[in-house]
Amino acid sequence: MKLNQNTIAELAELLENAELQAHDIVKITDAHPEMDWDDAYAIQEEIRRRKIARGTKIVGLKCGLTSYSKMKQMGVETPCFGFVTDYGCVPDGGEVKVAELIHPKIEPEICFVMKHALKGPGCHIGAVLAATDFIIPGLEIIDSRYRNFKFDLKSVIADNTSAARFVVGGQPQPVSEVDLRTVGLVMEKNGVPVAFGAGAAVLGHPAAAIAMLANHLGARGEEIPAGALILSGGVTEAIAIAAGDHINLRVQGMGSLGVRFV
Repeated sequence: MKLNQNTIAELAELLENAELQAHDIVKITDAHPEMDWDDAYAIQEEIRRRKIARGTKIVGLKCGLTSYSKMKQMGVETPCFGFVTDYGCVPDGGEVKVAELIHPKIEPEICFVMKHALKGPGCHIGAVLAATDFIIPGLEIIDSRYRNFKFDLKSVIADNTSAARFVVGGQPQPVSEVDLRTVGLVMEKNGVPVAFGAGAAVLGHPAAAIAMLANHLGARGEEIPAGALILSGGVTEAIAIAAGDHINLRVQGMGSLGVRFV
């Protein structure tokens, strides 16, 4: 690590205040080009600690930048990992207040719910599928705290991978009933299809993202707990949204879900 604990705490406060007050900042590596990967995750962990201390519940984990289209869109080459909160959970068909966000975008996801704990190292797709209770369609609303949605990988890790809101719905399915590589989906904005994709867009198989998360946590002495909800990452590029928009996601064999922006 390159940053001291005081700097990590200050950057965590800066980023979390930007999230909670819905204002943007310049990416933190501009002022701290020396920060490393451990610093980035330490800042994210301090944000998590701050939230828990105020009574926020961490309700799941997320994988970010796991599709090649998202990596290209954001100019990065490696996935990253973060967490999602209770106040970020929006019911299927519910509303998201745009005024609470900075410049939100939305992306379709395949989400996993675990029946067994999962821990690396050495976690692989087979272990993920064996530990999965069911999969369920989801939508993630991301909202980078960085000006113009411009960041590098260390900055976005520190910013909890742009996590903001999420929706799950549709028809949960056991993994044995779905070919996660070929399952197709279409996302509609105000009734018009705007994004198409298949599960293989996420690292060749969405469970590969979960395995990477388990190995990432294992290297830190942590694990994916039983019962955890995990967002495996956007299948397509993220689509910008605004007040008045309605988003609907249809997933092959898994039903549909939607969310409105007000």
